[in-house]
Amino acid sequence: MHSPLWEEMDAFIVEQLLPADPVLDDVQAACEQAGLPAISVSAAQGQMLHIFARMMGARRILEIGTLGGYSTIFLARALPEDGTVVTLEADAHHAAVARANFTRAGLAERIDLRVAPAIETLPLLAAEGAGPFDLIFIDADKPSNPAYLDWALRLSRPGTLIVCDNVVRAGRVLDAESEDASVIGIRRTYEIAGAEPRLTATAVQTVGTKGYDGFALLLVK
Repeated sequence: MHSPLWEEMDAFIVEQLLPADPVLDDVQAACEQAGLPAISVSAAQGQMLHIFARMMGARRILEIGTLGGYSTIFLARALPEDGTVVTLEADAHHAAVARANFTRAGLAERIDLRVAPAIETLPLLAAEGAGPFDLIFIDADKPSNPAYLDWALRLSRPGTLIVCDNVVRAGRVLDAESEDASVIGIRRTYEIAGAEPRLTATAVQTVGTKGYDGFALLLVK
C-alpha cells in the first residue's frame, strides 16, 4: 500500500530536516547497482534510528539484518570513537556490498559484520560475552522474529532499547488466520512482547516511501 502524498511528505521531511549526504546517496546507488532488494529503511527512518542511538548514549549496538549496510551506517555514526555496531547478515553477496559501503563511509573500524544466519550467530555472541548491547535493531526475516527477540533479551541489560521493523505490514498483521509466515512471526512477536514482564512496549505505525508499516519499541526494564 502506497500513496503519492506519503512519498511527497517523506521527500519534504528529508529536504527540510536531513542535510545533503553524498556518502549515503552513493551507498544507496551501490546497493541498487548490486541488485539488492529495495527494503532498507528510508532516510527519515535511518535518521530516527540514529537519534535513538544518540539518546541512549549507545556504545554497543546489535543489528540483526544488514542488507547493504544503509541502516548500519546511521547507527555507527551515532557511536563514540570506541563504540561498535555488531551487524548480522546471512547473505554473502549482501555482506560484500555492505563491507564496501562501510569503507566508503569511513566506518569500517566501528562495524563488526558477521556473515551467517543470525539464528546461528546469536548464540555465538552470547558465548563470547559480546553483550549487553545498549540498542538492538531487528530487521531480518520476519518468521524468525520471535527467536530474535528471545536472543535480544538475553543480550540486553536494563535500559536496552530493542527496535523491531516491519511490524504492521500494511495492516496484514490483523489477520489472525493468515498463513503468511512473516505475519505469523510478527503476531507471535507481539504476543511475546506483550506478555514479557521485562519489557515496556509499544508500536508506532508509519507511512512514507516504504509504504504502510511500523516499528515496535521495546524497552528492557
